[in-house]
Amino acid sequence: MRSKKMKKSDIAFQTVNYLFFGLFTIACIFPFYYLFINTISSNDLSSAGYVTFYPREVHFNNYLNVLKIDGLAEAAFVSIYRTVVGTLLTVAASAFLGYLFTKQDMWLRKIWYRMIIITMYFSAGLIPWYITMHNLGLTNNYLAYILPTVITPFNIILVKTFVEALPPSLEESAALDGAGYTRIFASIVVPLITPILATITIFSAVTQWNSFIDTAFLMTDTKYYTLQFLLWRYLNESTSLAALIRNSQDMAASMQHMQTPGSVRMTVTMIVVLPILIIYPFFQRFFVKGILIGAVKG
Repeated sequence: MRSKKMKKSDIAFQTVNYLFFGLFTIACIFPFYYLFINTISSNDLSSAGYVTFYPREVHFNNYLNVLKIDGLAEAAFVSIYRTVVGTLLTVAASAFLGYLFTKQDMWLRKIWYRMIIITMYFSAGLIPWYITMHNLGLTNNYLAYILPTVITPFNIILVKTFVEALPPSLEESAALDGAGYTRIFASIVVPLITPILATITIFSAVTQWNSFIDTAFLMTDTKYYTLQFLLWRYLNESTSLAALIRNSQDMAASMQHMQTPGSVRMTVTMIVVLPILIIYPFFQRFFVKGILIGAVKG
């Protein structure tokens, strides 16, 4: 059967719908596009506000010069390290704890669960947090980036709700064959909860990658600085940093390629944001399904 012709009201709705979301998409993408075209355009034109919709006098010296800043490579390694290790441990802990909290015979299940959930609503504050981290020896220590985020209540709730939506018969049949909780979790549950694991992977990775406050309070040794912390410092010191880069550049270089405070801010920002922009699309297909099923019990 041929599909019925769309009514004029349906056509109007679809047109407005596509137009609205198209404009919304452009509004979300344009800031990143604007940032990028200004980093590859003439710095003089960019500073004067002449670069708006397309790059002018394209060059990549901004990236080459910013990448030469002392400590940037080490900071990038620290950020990658904390993001990869911290995300893996957070996802593993959230997955296993979320699964265990669905088991009625878990020892003191309700008490442990409530103790974890209550941390979502109450916090001791910044000073007690710093004193605790200092007493635990987590100042100037890589573990300060990883241990505090391993147990994340929100992620545990998502996994728990997702697991509860699975058919109980799958676990029951495996239990009848003699499989224990660990075997059931690894062989049956994990493959079925991939969407929610991908979702909390995004949450954890973005949180780890963007974090810099813990560095500001806990790290005094420069070898523990993260890329985001350096970005924060460079945003505050971009004028002096631009002068430092200009002094190190060849004086014969063309003026439009000379570093300005604005070019330093935008280039460093682009370097920090780019990895997340590249990784996120690969997890997007899991994201919507995972967050919907993990948030609403089926």
